[in-house]
Amino acid sequence: MNGPALIRRLHQHRRWVNDQLRAAAQALPAESLTCQLPIGQGSVWRTVLHLYAAEYVWLRAIQGDPAATLPGDVPGQLPGSQAGQGGVASLTELMTAWLALEDEWQAVLNGLTESELSRPVRRVSTSSGQGRERRTSLADVLLHVCTHAQYTAAQMVNMLRQLEYAPLPDVMLISLARSEAVPPGCG
Repeated sequence: MNGPALIRRLHQHRRWVNDQLRAAAQALPAESLTCQLPIGQGSVWRTVLHLYAAEYVWLRAIQGDPAATLPGDVPGQLPGSQAGQGGVASLTELMTAWLALEDEWQAVLNGLTESELSRPVRRVSTSSGQGRERRTSLADVLLHVCTHAQYTAAQMVNMLRQLEYAPLPDVMLISLARSEAVPPGCG
């Protein structure tokens, strides 16, 4: 499997996990969605918003906007505080926007080439080195989006466990592979 194919596979897993996390969030009662928990972003709502925001800002950076922000990306920024400017004010609005963003990601990943992986991506940091512009290879940005999503998904699964949600989403890549009729590269 070459570099672009491997990255596409990791993003396929990210999307599959996101589908499960979105379904779990939508199944929760409102009070569980916003219940304060001592892990990650502090609630399921803030966690799904953070996942969406990270994917949004990194896609925009890849597309040439190094300073894009969204509630959930900037620490302390609350949902709805930028509604009308890319912000989201409700779970329904978030789900609609996130599915559209997933389609944008797919278009970028479908066009990915080996030679493009070393291209620098500019991003103005909202965390470490806040306000400082950094350059990172496209390959590392694409890998970061997946590893960040996996880390945050694990936090959300633990939140769901604390909320006694069942069944818990299965977020393992091997589970995705086993769920497919013919695993990629094995046909």
